[in-house]
Amino acid sequence: MHIHILGICGTFMGGIAAIAKQLGHRVSGCDANVYPPMSTQLEDLGIELKQGYLTEHLVDEPDLVIVGNAMSRGNQMVEYILDRNISYISGPQWLLENVLKDRWVLAVSGTHGKTTTSSMLTWILEYAHMKPGFLIGGVPQNFDCSARLGDAPFFVIEADEYDTAFFDKRSKFVHYRPHTLVINNMEFDHGDIFDDLSDIQRQFHHLIRMVPSNGLILSPKSEQAITDTLEQGCWTPTEFSVDDNDKSVGWHAEKLQADGSEFIVRFKGAVQGTVKWDLIGDFNIDNGLMAIAAARHAGVPSHVATEALAEFINTKRRLELRGEVNGVRVFDDFAHHPTAIAKTLAGVRAHVGESTESKNRIIAVLEPRSNTMKSGVHKDTLANSLSDADKVFIFQGGKVQWSVDDLIADCHQPCIVGNDLNVFIDNIIATAHAGDTIVVMSNGAFGDIHKKLLNKL
Repeated sequence: MHIHILGICGTFMGGIAAIAKQLGHRVSGCDANVYPPMSTQLEDLGIELKQGYLTEHLVDEPDLVIVGNAMSRGNQMVEYILDRNISYISGPQWLLENVLKDRWVLAVSGTHGKTTTSSMLTWILEYAHMKPGFLIGGVPQNFDCSARLGDAPFFVIEADEYDTAFFDKRSKFVHYRPHTLVINNMEFDHGDIFDDLSDIQRQFHHLIRMVPSNGLILSPKSEQAITDTLEQGCWTPTEFSVDDNDKSVGWHAEKLQADGSEFIVRFKGAVQGTVKWDLIGDFNIDNGLMAIAAARHAGVPSHVATEALAEFINTKRRLELRGEVNGVRVFDDFAHHPTAIAKTLAGVRAHVGESTESKNRIIAVLEPRSNTMKSGVHKDTLANSLSDADKVFIFQGGKVQWSVDDLIADCHQPCIVGNDLNVFIDNIIATAHAGDTIVVMSNGAFGDIHKKLLNKL
């Protein structure tokens, strides 16, 4: 079968392409921007790539078009497909029908931590010689690809709540039918498609309804939004990670290092093993607990899972150290929500220690780039999320729909706003000195700012 994919260079659709190729299909695709690394990965797999959304790409009419959720009515290729009655389907629906329906699906959902937890879980199963299939919306560095078919029965998928396609406005994850479901957390996000938190909870409850009674749902006990959603109706056993006041039930981590780089794992009070890894931050401990618990449900002993995490290499762009020059470290982080920003900076603060004028300063560099951030949904909570930084630089691109200048008054530390990237970088360089940690936070490429900062340093 010849399958053509619209929006093929996104991590999810690129993963779909890789899996379709492994199933023996002829795969082609197009995107508005065909560029490395995804273009290189796909071309290496023998997938035909075309630049732009042009109807001429469909002259050699495919048997099926898989439509990415970035496509909308009015796009010339979408109109061409509809007018000529060419068979089409969404990526999530294709994945369900061709891969997931016969697999033990381990789905990782939540507002934050999906990519990291999915990568951890996949690596644990791989370490245990289970050869899982997976589709992750990032670059897991323990593997050379972001998706593969794998050997049955296990398949790990990052379960995104974003909508499916222009013709299916349900969340992508309702197509995945998980046997093991992780819900890391639940907050308001994606203000471009959801009106409020209850809209998001409704989609999560659709997902919960699909988990069988012999499956398992894993989540933190302290998340009220998750508790409220489960109370709408749950027909599946649950396990929880719990806080320090309740060590006798559920999953619990006992930190041996303040920055989270070493911790004991307990389940119902019993020691399961110790994790000593290169990651930092309480949020990564939370991610690790969920990955260990999900792997245990699939049959991996917890002591094996803790051994595996000692060899886990964090996903690219998740507090990734891009380099150190003249005593200044530059990290890249995907954080694009106030809660994720706060947890990232808290983890860095625990790692570097308290700051002085001469050492351990954290310089936070933020680009409000997600649709939600650009619209200003989180602007009132953004200043507090940056409280662990000693200096803040915020880039106001042309599409930001609110004045970032308003943040200056709310930040307790010096806050500099800029809209010219070269001047912006020069201002950061003028501030930085040996002993500083620069944390760049954006869900986009941010003009390759990390490399430019390192070069200028």
